[in-house]
Amino acid sequence: MPIRRTATALLALSLAACAHRSALPSADARNWADAQQMVLVTSADWDAPGGELRRFERNGEGDGWKQIGEAVPVTLGRNGSGWGLGLNPQRGDGPVKREGDGKAPAGVFAIGTAFGYADSANTGLRYQAMTTNDWCIDVPASNYYNRIIDRSTVKAPYLDQSSEPMRRDIHVDGDQRYREGFVIEHNQGGAARQGGSCIFAHLWKAPGEATAGCTAMAPASMDALLAWLDARRKPVFVLLPMAQYAALKQDWKLPEVATPEARP
Repeated sequence: MPIRRTATALLALSLAACAHRSALPSADARNWADAQQMVLVTSADWDAPGGELRRFERNGEGDGWKQIGEAVPVTLGRNGSGWGLGLNPQRGDGPVKREGDGKAPAGVFAIGTAFGYADSANTGLRYQAMTTNDWCIDVPASNYYNRIIDRSTVKAPYLDQSSEPMRRDIHVDGDQRYREGFVIEHNQGGAARQGGSCIFAHLWKAPGEATAGCTAMAPASMDALLAWLDARRKPVFVLLPMAQYAALKQDWKLPEVATPEARP
C-alpha cells in the first residue's frame, strides 16, 4: 500500500509539472516574449502563393492577444514559402528558404525599418525615404548582401550586379510596389550566404499576383498596417502555413485564429 500511494503521488506530481510547463512559452517563444504587436500571415500550405494577414496586440508578456481589425488578403512568393532565418531556430519539417527560390520565408521575424518613395510616412516605425541610389543587395558574393545601401556613397565589388532598386518607380517603368513597405528581418546582415535577401512587406502589383519572396498587399491594407505599427512595442512578423501554425500555436504562444481561411 505505501508503494502504491507513493507511485500515485509521483504520477500526480508529474502531471502537475507537465501542466505547468505547457503554460510557459517554449525556449523559441522567449525570443519574442516582449512583443506587444504581431503581424500574422497564414497560408493554406507550403505551396500556396497567397494567404491572409491579421494584426494582433497585447499589453505585455503573459497577456492574451487581441485581434485588431479584419483579416486582409496578401500574396506571397510565387513558389509558396519555406523556413527562413529569424527569431526561431530553423526547423526541418518543411522546405528551407534559399536565394532566388521564389519562396517567402516562414517563421517569426523582427520588423525593421519602414521605407517608401515619400519623404515621410504615417507610422510608428523608423522610416527611410528611398532615393534613386538606394539598392537592396541580393548578390551573395557581396559583403553588403541583404542590406539596403546608397550606391553613390558605398563603393565595393558586386554592387552593380544587384537587381533590387528601391526606387522601382524610377528604375522599373514606374513600378509602385515599393512606394510603401517595411523590412522583414530575415537573414539579418546576410549572415547566411544564399539564405535569401531583400524580404519586405510591400504593395502588390495587382490583386492575386505573387512575389519573388515578399508579402504584398493592397495600399489600404498597408496604410492601416503602417499607421498601427509602433517600434516601441517590439512588433514581430509571423508567417506560417496552417498545419505548422496549428502544431506550433501552443508552444509559441500564438494567438487564436477564428476563421483561418487562406486565400489563393
